[in-house]
Amino acid sequence: MRLDADIALAQRLAEAAGAAIRPHFRTAIESDRKGDASPVTIADREAEEAMRAILASERPEDGIIGEEFGSERAGASRQWVLDPIDGTAGFLAGRPIFGTLISLMVDGWPLLGVIDQPIAGERWVGASGQATLLNGSPVRSRPCRKLEEATLATTGPHYFDDHDGEHFMALAARTDHKRMVMGGDCYNYAMLASGHLDIVAEAGLKLHDYAALIPVVEGAGGMMTDWNGDPLNAASDGHVLALGDSARLEDAIEALACHHDH
Repeated sequence: MRLDADIALAQRLAEAAGAAIRPHFRTAIESDRKGDASPVTIADREAEEAMRAILASERPEDGIIGEEFGSERAGASRQWVLDPIDGTAGFLAGRPIFGTLISLMVDGWPLLGVIDQPIAGERWVGASGQATLLNGSPVRSRPCRKLEEATLATTGPHYFDDHDGEHFMALAARTDHKRMVMGGDCYNYAMLASGHLDIVAEAGLKLHDYAALIPVVEGAGGMMTDWNGDPLNAASDGHVLALGDSARLEDAIEALACHHDH
């Protein structure tokens, strides 16, 4: 099975990234600013370089889309999508809730995804048609009977522009907002897949931020869409909604849309 070999390779990529990241965690590390003002460190770069080196030797015909070093072989139908540290701000703050994201996309659709937390030693692996595993054991998202009981998470209000922030707050107002969680980047989606959160909503994400999350969430029984309820793929606009219980999709979409001027 090709998929099994791809999963094994993705696991090795995660090992290599973690080995590059761990020595830098909670050290006096310098960070630079990228074009969009987000921070980047030597740990981000070394982790992506380590993953790219393995792919270059083992999958030279596959494409690569990486956060730090861009695209190679953009025309290939198989594309490895890499985010060496999703949550660099959290990493720099010494918080072990960042993650390495690895996805294999085939013809623009994510076939497998890995969320790896190299400090806690937690790895979620999702693959098309298979149950999501956390360190080898299956995980399931939890049911959510009504939106008012949902625990909602997002990385932070400062990642929304005014327009999107208004829509997010409209959704938040309909959920159990006393339990709302801020911060966490990809770790929130892992927690949703493991049954500890109900909804994650974010905007402005790039392909490397969300590609790996989709197989992990869906393989745990959850659902991921954009803010219109459409499936996510390489062409999506970066508005991301994750639900542990797909029965809440219409409620969540309706809540997100409730201030819209049509």
